[in-house]
Amino acid sequence: MEWNQNYVIWSALISLISVVWHLRSKNSYKGSKLPPGPKGWPIFGNLFDLGSLPHRSLGALRQEHGPVVWLNLGFVKTMVLLSAGAAEEFFKNHDLSFVDRFINDSMRSHNYDKISIAFGSYTPYSRTLRRICTSELFANKRINDTMLIRQRSVDELLSWIENEVEKGESCGIVVRHFVFPALFNMIGNLTLSRDLVDPHSEISSEFFMAMDGVHECVGRPNISDLLPWLRRLDLQGIRRKMDCNLGKAIDIISEFVKERVERRRQEQKSSSEHKMDFLDVLLDFRGTGKDEPATLSEYQVTVFLMEMFFAGTESTSTTTEWAMCELLQNPDQMKKVKAELARVVGANKKLLESDIDNLPYLQAIVAETLRLHPPGPLLIPRKAVRETNFMGYSIPKNTQVMVNCWAIGRDGDSWEDASSFKPERFLDSNVNYKGQSYQFLPFGAGRRMCPGLPLAHRIVPLVLGSLLHHFMWELSGGEKIINMAETMGAGVKMLHPLQAIPKRKIM
Repeated sequence: MEWNQNYVIWSALISLISVVWHLRSKNSYKGSKLPPGPKGWPIFGNLFDLGSLPHRSLGALRQEHGPVVWLNLGFVKTMVLLSAGAAEEFFKNHDLSFVDRFINDSMRSHNYDKISIAFGSYTPYSRTLRRICTSELFANKRINDTMLIRQRSVDELLSWIENEVEKGESCGIVVRHFVFPALFNMIGNLTLSRDLVDPHSEISSEFFMAMDGVHECVGRPNISDLLPWLRRLDLQGIRRKMDCNLGKAIDIISEFVKERVERRRQEQKSSSEHKMDFLDVLLDFRGTGKDEPATLSEYQVTVFLMEMFFAGTESTSTTTEWAMCELLQNPDQMKKVKAELARVVGANKKLLESDIDNLPYLQAIVAETLRLHPPGPLLIPRKAVRETNFMGYSIPKNTQVMVNCWAIGRDGDSWEDASSFKPERFLDSNVNYKGQSYQFLPFGAGRRMCPGLPLAHRIVPLVLGSLLHHFMWELSGGEKIINMAETMGAGVKMLHPLQAIPKRKIM
């Protein structure tokens, strides 16, 4: 009885506070000229307009409200961009005014927001990490020097699948479960100079599940973000789940970092030397600039590396899976890319990274996949650092900004037959995903653009092309249509992972 009374009292108090906060928030920018948008509910605003797949729900708002849409998500003021023109104005003329990130509650787990390059605020620390990435991991010379590492990881992937072919399993394989650990090893070799897992290892399974949980928590609408005073209650359990999964992922990477620190300590005692890799670069970092950190702690290094694994494995394995799905449902395009591979690489030779520049149709398939299935369909939300006049609208400080690159990539004003899979559209085209073609922004643009783009540009066609060139593929059970249903997290993945049968090519 006492519990029920307390519950009623607290519910009434929360409701009263909500109404007061809502009225105060509403009046604070009542005189501003805001973009158009759908009417919302009291307190909750447009929360129910998001649906389970926000990139699709928000994309549908353009027809009624135009290319710039205003939403009130609880008490979070939000602007959504839905056209190439709006994105161009945003990134070219207002990038610095919206350079910060909107930090949601799940990102505060384990102080991740204070260390993350992608999800953290725009601070001297984050700029230092971005500079280290650009100069030490994603520079052209470094990428060229590590070509053999990527090739070895892809060879390992093909060997794993060959072993499955040997078993003669008629039900096929879950493609993601082989691509993910191969990419995990690839990033492991690029950063730690070592293989880490295989498809059946306990570490691979644990890390895969942990990152899957992180991926879900980051992108899931959270009442704690929209009604901040409810944050401590964690009504949906998102923060608890994030704490658990992110903690597991950090623990796994932390063991590798501790092992290296101990090895370096032993080598100092014995005066032995080893070849420097990216982890050594991070551990040896000494800041010299005015705003740079003096050194990076073990924890900062651990979280930084974990983010490299998160970005390098999740987005690449997801893009590869979507590309395989599209090709299995479009046999004409599958024939074209296989013919190109056979002609350029040779029927009995393996695909090398140096071949990719001579494979325009393969590159077009990757581009078309990224257009239809961008890894982060709403990019990572930005936040206004000051009140800004944007396209004639007065946008208040702290407004969250979502750039719906999924909707922009399927906009009929920019793309002919926009919803169809047509790689040919990228042949002899100047449109690319390097941040200057505003109708095509899978990696974003401006100061917060994904720093790993140069590496992804090499890895995705290498992995996808190798799978296509080395094996013949067909759907399990003789099916012709794939269930392309999506699930939303930090990005969009297949709700039902692709299961396909690899077969040896007939020479």
